[in-house]
Amino acid sequence: MKKWIWILISVIVVGYVGYQYFHARSTSASTSTTTSTRTATVQKGKLEVTISGSGTVAAVTTEDIKATEDNNEIDQVLVSAGDEVTAGQELVTFTDDSDPITAPTAGTITSVSVAAGDRINKGMVVAHLTNYNDLQTVVAVDELDIPKVKVGQTVTLTASAYPDATYTGKVTAVAEEGTSSSGSSTFNVTIHIDKPANLKVGMSTSATILTASKTDALYVPADAIYTNSNDEKYVIIADSTSGTTEQKTVKTGIETEEYVEITSGVTEGQTVQLPEVTSSSSSSSQGGMMQGGMGSMGGMQGGGFAPSGREGTTSGK
Repeated sequence: MKKWIWILISVIVVGYVGYQYFHARSTSASTSTTTSTRTATVQKGKLEVTISGSGTVAAVTTEDIKATEDNNEIDQVLVSAGDEVTAGQELVTFTDDSDPITAPTAGTITSVSVAAGDRINKGMVVAHLTNYNDLQTVVAVDELDIPKVKVGQTVTLTASAYPDATYTGKVTAVAEEGTSSSGSSTFNVTIHIDKPANLKVGMSTSATILTASKTDALYVPADAIYTNSNDEKYVIIADSTSGTTEQKTVKTGIETEEYVEITSGVTEGQTVQLPEVTSSSSSSSQGGMMQGGMGSMGGMQGGGFAPSGREGTTSGK
């Protein structure tokens, strides 16, 4: 009886080992790798470098109007909150016929804090004026971009309230001090809005600041530019006729996120080689006979066996 038990155990062991061997042989994995060569043409045209920022609309002029004399008794207050005034218009007169308080500039009186019969002292606020027809926006620009921003640069603006409208403006001020948050800093850039029709103080804006522009620039995609061990920049010129390539040293100019100007070393229409893109994939297949026979071994293994495989990946070189 013991002899038959040992024979049975031996058969099971030999069968299991044999199954594992033939299963491994029957599982084949195939891996394919393809490399595609990319090229681009040296183009000539307008190249613009821009920097973006976001902020809010504010009035250029918004100020308190203050008394300039002591102990004057007010005769009349000639304006109310909401009134539009012109520069030099009388706002407050006095009983002693001293010089009246006038508007320093055109705008809207937003508040009045005195009344007839009041006595006022020098420096006391009598009203507040805001010019809603002369607006600006203050946008936050990243510290890495701020060195490129200069007073006088032209700006294209959009407002969240009017997504289909476009406004223009010019940079009028660049902050000397930044605001730090989460390890990086931003700097306020003030932009005067040329024609702020429909815009209101407090509306959010997005600004695109034009920092550099070339009308007849030669340019290539940014990844066409290589750098050698001597820190010299070069491109790889591809000759489609002969199938050869040539390394050419170049000098570069302005850069955008996508393109780089080349000031010397190439001509319009030449073909430059871009980094290759390699795609690799692997798959596994199992022999039909062994796959079908796995069910009979499932009880001994404690469960079924699932085939495995890797998804193909694509990576830039």
